[in-house]
Amino acid sequence: MKYWAGKIIGATIGFYSGSFLGLVLGLLLGNAFDQTTRRRISGPERPASLGMLQTVFFQATFKVMGRMAKSDGRVTEHEINMARKIMARMALKESQRLEAMRLFNEGKSPETQIEPLLQDLAEVIGRQSGLSQMFLEIQLMAAYADGQLNSVERQLLAKISRYLSISPIQFEIIHQRVRIQVRYSSQQGQGETKRQQASSALVDAYKVLGVEASASEAEVKKAYRRLMSQHHPDKLLAKGLPESMMEMAKQRTQQIQQAYEQIKSARR
Repeated sequence: MKYWAGKIIGATIGFYSGSFLGLVLGLLLGNAFDQTTRRRISGPERPASLGMLQTVFFQATFKVMGRMAKSDGRVTEHEINMARKIMARMALKESQRLEAMRLFNEGKSPETQIEPLLQDLAEVIGRQSGLSQMFLEIQLMAAYADGQLNSVERQLLAKISRYLSISPIQFEIIHQRVRIQVRYSSQQGQGETKRQQASSALVDAYKVLGVEASASEAEVKKAYRRLMSQHHPDKLLAKGLPESMMEMAKQRTQQIQQAYEQIKSARR
């Protein structure tokens, strides 16, 4: 149960790509991260901390997902299917899948206290905000299983954000990112016109950069440069990002660049 966080992260990247190829690439990247982690654990680089992070991240992912599903008092088929879909995209082995389901069911129990779990997660993640944001994205995906958020789910997501030191502004940016994917998935079968798709893409581009459509060119450029600086692969590598995850960092910067180009093109 030590080397699964990479698959979780990789599957999430694949989920956002909206394609089978993206999913496969995400899983390959995740597996590469797991291999790197395994090598580090076998070496002198803080084995206990890395091993604990892997375990706590996995346990928290599915226990909190179970609580999210049960938050409104009942677990729907949509929520169960979403949990299974996320597990499938992680390419878990049968024993791992059974453990994930056990944790999910344990999280549904009112006797399970998730606060200590979130506290442990916050401690092992530390200043690695990328992992915190990834965890929140997974829980948002689970919350959107039925296509919308209810007030109880929002309260639980707010609690998760507080424990992981995710500000309200950061939460909203992450939230919008997940909503974009949820809307994209639902629109695929609705036959939108090209004009409608272009309009939606522009709205989404502003949300990716975290600015209003009324923002000036200077404000848009400032937001773009700030995000590029935060997600620049070389800077993340200098902060300790494994080289095996560099491609994931590049994908994030590409998403930001595409959003910026979309806005510039629309304003010409």
